[in-house]
Amino acid sequence: MNLNLSASLNIFKLIANPSLCLPHAVIPTFKDLPIPLNSAFEGKGKDFKVDIKAVVLDKDDCFAIPETNEIHKPYQERFDALRAAYPGRRLLIVSNTAGALSYDPKRELATELEKATGVTVLSHKTKKPGCGAEIMDYFRSHPETGVTSPSQIAVVGDRLSTDIMLANLMGSYGLWVKDGVVPLQRKNIFSRIEQRFGPYLLGRGYAPPQP
Repeated sequence: MNLNLSASLNIFKLIANPSLCLPHAVIPTFKDLPIPLNSAFEGKGKDFKVDIKAVVLDKDDCFAIPETNEIHKPYQERFDALRAAYPGRRLLIVSNTAGALSYDPKRELATELEKATGVTVLSHKTKKPGCGAEIMDYFRSHPETGVTSPSQIAVVGDRLSTDIMLANLMGSYGLWVKDGVVPLQRKNIFSRIEQRFGPYLLGRGYAPPQP
């Protein structure tokens, strides 16, 4: 069983501030990912520049079918383009399965995923959305990424209550992969709720916090 104590504890923050689960940009699927990611967060009347130096990438229902450690074949070309735009340590996979030490203590899944993608998978003690400090520690330990502020990081994922909330708690940009890989009728109950909850909040005038 893949329990997520971090998400359970952070639900109280979400109740107090629903904007924490709102993305700064939305795309249907990973195949629609804009590269470079700056373009996802600029424009539309915004008078500021965004400088994304690194990307934190979710796995399940983002670029991979859940419970697999391979890039979904229709997304391979886009994945390669993302890796070219953010080479080396600038692209980091953060999953609540592969690399989550409570679920993958021997890093077997993480190692398999790294071999399949060529991208580092973060080992983290706390699951999303609570692992922001571990992510920042990673980038600080690799100054070649150029990351000096969480506002230079984009978090890409399919879940509002984990991936996007992680981005907002960190002070980063969140990009929601709304439709993901799995059809809506096959998603879990939490994902299906988020499909309605996010647009509902946006329709009520809520907005994500700016990094």
